Amino acid sequence: MSKQGNRTTKRKASLYEEITTKIIADLEAGVFPWARPWGSGGDGQAFALPKNAATGKTYSGINILILWGRLFEGGFASQRWLTFRQASHLGGTVRKGERGITVCYVDRFIPKRDWDWESVPDQDQLEMERAAVPFLRRYTVFNVDQCERLPGHCLAFAPSLPAREIVPHAEALAAATFADIRIGSAHAFYLPANDTIHIPPQPAFFDQINYYRTLFHELGHWTGHPSRLNRDFSGPYGSNLYAHEELVAELTAAFVCAALSIKPTVRHADYLGSWLKVLREDSRAIFRAAGKASKAADFLLAFGPKASVPAAEVEVTRRAKRRPRL
Repeated sequence: MSKQGNRTTKRKASLYEEITTKIIADLEAGVFPWARPWGSGGDGQAFALPKNAATGKTYSGINILILWGRLFEGGFASQRWLTFRQASHLGGTVRKGERGITVCYVDRFIPKRDWDWESVPDQDQLEMERAAVPFLRRYTVFNVDQCERLPGHCLAFAPSLPAREIVPHAEALAAATFADIRIGSAHAFYLPANDTIHIPPQPAFFDQINYYRTLFHELGHWTGHPSRLNRDFSGPYGSNLYAHEELVAELTAAFVCAALSIKPTVRHADYLGSWLKVLREDSRAIFRAAGKASKAADFLLAFGPKASVPAAEVEVTRRAKRRPRL
């Protein structure tokens, strides 16, 4: 803080800091932004990933967490969002006095130089790409419940899943990955050394629907294998790197369950303390974790019936033994 005459100015928090501070406050209050969509019971909420009502495109990364938080804060019934301009172009309008929510778009720019792209050799183009600087662009969106006179297709959302123990499309997705899933363990974990998932049988869960949350948490770790998305598993238990990977897997499970309209009741709070430590030390950690989780969720969901390329069994590369991922 600095003083200029009689005026006192304070450095404005970056968008990274604003969002991370909000998530830390939620965690400290016992609220999990990525689990909260499943904590309110049969209240008619849409259990899905948020989408842009104008384009139909699903939001990804940190924007999922931002919009889920605003969804329940505002008590909205739809997971569809759009900008003020998009609402106008569709013939609708945002109601007077409604408050929007800031989401962000990650972009990159190359510092100004006299580049001639057509004449630049491939090696120099790689250097240009390495020189690109990432930045966040803000924009404000509103839930369709905050709007009037929108066309009907903007208001539709997927119905919630009927109550049942076995979820066939979740079973089919897990099977289509060809992951080595070994059911019968007393604990749930992923073992990178032999690329295997271990999970208790479904009847062992107090609420059997939570079997799928745990299964997709471990499949989230599975996506990080070197032959897939190649995330770093080298962090020892209790380290920031270990906590970061656990956060990625937890968000992956949340995103996949939302995409499949599965409503678990459990909240994986085992790593709350380590998550808070990581988030307090690095305001960009949640952005990186959410981005990696979106990639992991997309990787898993691509094995589903809407995948454009048939799922193929992944060749397993054996590695030196490492600590199981829980």
